[in-house]
Amino acid sequence: MNEIKIGLLGLGTVGSGVVKVLQNHGADMEERAGCRLRLHAIADAELTRPREGLDLKTLPLVNDAAKVLADPAVQIVIELVGGLEPARTFILRALEAGKHVVTANKALLAHHGPEIFEAARRNRVLLGFEAAVAGGIPLIRAVKDGLPANRVLSAFGIVNGTCNYILSKMTDEGLDFSMVLKEAQAQGYAEADPTLDIEGMDSAHKLQILATIAFRTAVDLKDIHTEGITGIAPQDVENAAELGYRIKLLAIAKTSDGALEARVHPTMIPAASPMAAVSGVFNAVFITGDNVGNLMFYGRGAGQLPTASAVWSDTLEIARRVAHGVPAMEGDLPSISERPLPLRRMEDIRSSYYLRVMALDRPGVLAQVAGILGQHEISLVSVLQKGRAQGEAVPVVMMTHEARERDMRAALQAIDKLPVVASRTTMIRVEPA
Repeated sequence: MNEIKIGLLGLGTVGSGVVKVLQNHGADMEERAGCRLRLHAIADAELTRPREGLDLKTLPLVNDAAKVLADPAVQIVIELVGGLEPARTFILRALEAGKHVVTANKALLAHHGPEIFEAARRNRVLLGFEAAVAGGIPLIRAVKDGLPANRVLSAFGIVNGTCNYILSKMTDEGLDFSMVLKEAQAQGYAEADPTLDIEGMDSAHKLQILATIAFRTAVDLKDIHTEGITGIAPQDVENAAELGYRIKLLAIAKTSDGALEARVHPTMIPAASPMAAVSGVFNAVFITGDNVGNLMFYGRGAGQLPTASAVWSDTLEIARRVAHGVPAMEGDLPSISERPLPLRRMEDIRSSYYLRVMALDRPGVLAQVAGILGQHEISLVSVLQKGRAQGEAVPVVMMTHEARERDMRAALQAIDKLPVVASRTTMIRVEPA
């Protein structure tokens, strides 16, 4: 039986999980791959810091990634360093050296994917990145290899567990955003600096990768409209529930009228929809194909062992092919269609909207607000005034019919300039089930 030698860059949370999975399931994985799997070298800057559940003395540790990359015996490199640099340099050096690569680095692929894919093609090596999107959910291979007979119509979902945990807690327990964030940090569900998560960028990284593969269209990260959840107030969560909705941070890619939309933002979805039931740190992605119909992928989108599971999914497939002499092929990597879809600008999308206007409780105020909406071709489904306070600002909640984003932005700009409006209007987009 052939032995495949693997180099691991990074022994952090996921890297430690990769070692644990091999220790606990190595025999089964070797049977499936038809080869022996050996962690030949593990590079990390901290060689003495304890890792829970691992005996560091038994591991082939080195303190310099260059030693792994330069070792001709290493056939597969697993990059779990994270960030843009030096991870980008490490991966490119590995590919140029003819080594196959597995990575969980969503930010790197979102920023430098074309360069890395081209390097893999040029050197005729394999590149696996299942763990980069939705953690342990086997999503990338399902979309890339499982749906070739389909034209994907939409791909959207919850792809950030931190935000979903926060919004779930706000919904179920009526807590304030800042309070839930502190709790999430204390429990390890949020980073010390949670900016990438709560501002939506982590979701945008994942959407860039997913949309590029699903629609075979080059999607630039800067073209993905991105909003986070920091502006969601408890009263919006409460209003959503009263109206029969839940608020989720959704990553949305879908086609309409021959163009592709790609956006990340808080979204109100019907409370009875399957997506609304996804709570806590779990992720869920819905894919719709023209032939297969609707598919739902659900599971843990992060965590040591779920992500390590996805890393080994790629590593095992590559090891099997190396051991049996199956070379890298053009179709192994994401490809761009000869007829890529044009990207629709955010201002041109159409959506329904939830509005919370803080307006003075005076006669005629509602008519002024509704009049501005009407001038911008926006019609109302319902209006609800929350409380009475003569002469003081009270929330007026409005649900609109579908309208164009450009028109809604212009209307809100005019509404917020009204003397009777006390603060900036809250707007949340609404998606159907």
